[in-house]
Amino acid sequence: MSVRSNVAPSTIGVDFVEGGVVVEYLDGRDVFYHGPPKPVEESIKTPPGKEVHVLVTDPDGIEGVMTYVNDHNTHDDILESTGVGRVMLEGDDEEVLFPGVTVSTEAYSIRVDADLSLVDGRVFVFAEDELSEHAYELVAHAKHADSEGERDGTDTERDEPDESAETDGTEWG
Repeated sequence: MSVRSNVAPSTIGVDFVEGGVVVEYLDGRDVFYHGPPKPVEESIKTPPGKEVHVLVTDPDGIEGVMTYVNDHNTHDDILESTGVGRVMLEGDDEEVLFPGVTVSTEAYSIRVDADLSLVDGRVFVFAEDELSEHAYELVAHAKHADSEGERDGTDTERDEPDESAETDGTEWG
């Protein structure tokens, strides 16, 4: 396996649709992330071993920047052609992805923290593998009480949107 490096993200399109979020790559392809994302207050520790993608949008949610965290599979030239960035963390590294948004490693999990007073937009975290998909939105104040299992990313839901999750009013369809 070749060594992977950090790649700076470019601005890409974003669309909120029924059941999730569509990210529009620079090369014309679209990727669908199941949702709607669960609101989580300011930080999330993803389930261990997941592929983690962080999306920070503009205030209108029309465009944003997407960064893969510790992605060992995608070649640099593919990331550059799609507009997706990548950050590689080792040990107990911490990296600023975007002003107000940091990522760090915690054992086999990734922790994403957002100081939402510094972010002029929205912050989404997607954690997935071949068995499950998890979608979160980091918010200043969640509108419902999350259990500790949801806050630390250990929920076990599979691909189905959480119809009970409340959002800040964004229409998902």
